[in-house]
This record gives sequence, C-alpha cells and structure tokens, in this order.
Amino acid sequence: MLRQVIKIDEDKCVGCGLCAKACHEGAIGIIDGKAKLLRDDYCDGLGNCLPACPTNAISFEQREAAEYNREVAPKRIAEKEKTVPSACKGAAPKEINRSSVLLSASSSHLPAQNRHSELRQWPVQIKLVPINAPYFENANLLIAADCSAYAYADFHDKFIKNRVTLIGCPKLDDGDYSEKLTAIIRENNIKSVTIVRMEVPCCGGLERAGVNALKASGKFIPWQIFTISSDGRILEN
Repeated sequence: MLRQVIKIDEDKCVGCGLCAKACHEGAIGIIDGKAKLLRDDYCDGLGNCLPACPTNAISFEQREAAEYNREVAPKRIAEKEKTVPSACKGAAPKEINRSSVLLSASSSHLPAQNRHSELRQWPVQIKLVPINAPYFENANLLIAADCSAYAYADFHDKFIKNRVTLIGCPKLDDGDYSEKLTAIIRENNIKSVTIVRMEVPCCGGLERAGVNALKASGKFIPWQIFTISSDGRILEN
C-alpha cells in the first residue's frame, strides 16, 4: 500500500540513538552505528522521531510500504527499552500544575510578585512535543509564533491561560508543521484551536500550517486567528 513512512539519511546520522528512543513503536534500531528503519510495518508514519534527531537525518517519504502492524508495535517497545540509550530528559513531556490563585482581568496591573506563569505543559516547541500526551485531552490548543510572546505584553493572560501551548517559527525551523499538527489534532480530543501569529509575512507559514492541519484532521473544531503587530498590538483580522 502507498503510505507515509520515515526515511533515514545515513550520511547525516551520527548514531546517537535519540530517534530510536523517541519512536513509540520501536521501529528504529541502531545497527553498525547508524539508525535503521527495522521494518515498514513497525512505522506508524507520524514522525515522533523527527524532532529528536540532532542532525536532521530523518524525513518523511511517500512510498509502497507494508501496513502498520498495531499488534506487533507494543512488543517492539518492550524490546527497544532494553537496548536504546536514553533521550534528552529535558524534552520529556509533563503537565505543570498551577496553584488555585485566581487573577483578575486586570492582572496586568498587579505587582510582579503577585503574577505567575500560565504555562500548563512542557515542552512547548512544535517539533519537540509528542503527538499524544495526557495534557491534550479536552485541550484548548494554542499554536503561536514564538516572537508573539515577546511582542504582546499580556501574552500569558490573554492567550496561554487555560490552553495547551505550541510554539514555532516557520522562518527558522526546517520543514512544514502541517503534518505534526494534523496528527496532534486528529489523534487527540482537542476542543478548540487558537492561532497567534506576527504581522510579518513569514509568519503566514504558521497560520497556513494550523489551518491546513484543521482541514486535514477531518474534525470540525472552533478556531480563531490573532495577528500581533511588531509594536505589541492585536490587529484587526
């Protein structure tokens, strides 16, 4: 069947094993110091391994491949855990439990010591977040340009609060976010999507990726887009 699977460039691969650790299905192994796709039917084609690779040696390709074997994958995971080196602990997904302190709508006028971060999960970079995580259940999803939090003063209260946050920069990050975002929306129970971009033209790539992901997911989810000016204002769309 024709489907999407990963492709590994052995010339770029340094054999660190981070991709194999990130692969939930155990589809990748380290053989003779290089990462290898062990079998097509182990690969689900969602690409959790892509952001783990420090040398960008992994990409997607559309080709004839065996159908993903959902029964074999759990066994492969158990085998993999015994042999694959540990991945970076800093990228491990986690929820952040906030205190029950309620901030008023005028929190921007409160002293700094009475304000707090509204971030609810880690990591936040689109390429680092897993496709499936507990914090995605019934989540209001925020897809934001990384510059927007610096430009808009009350970004936490206005946008991050009560949302799961994903950030990216289409100008600096290689590749398109559409496939990763599509998988996140499709595989999880997302309640709404908010996209926050900057007014600069290159930020249109983030908006397109979010909108394309919503369409490709096959779900009907409420969504909205905000554009931030470089001097920190919300522009009329």
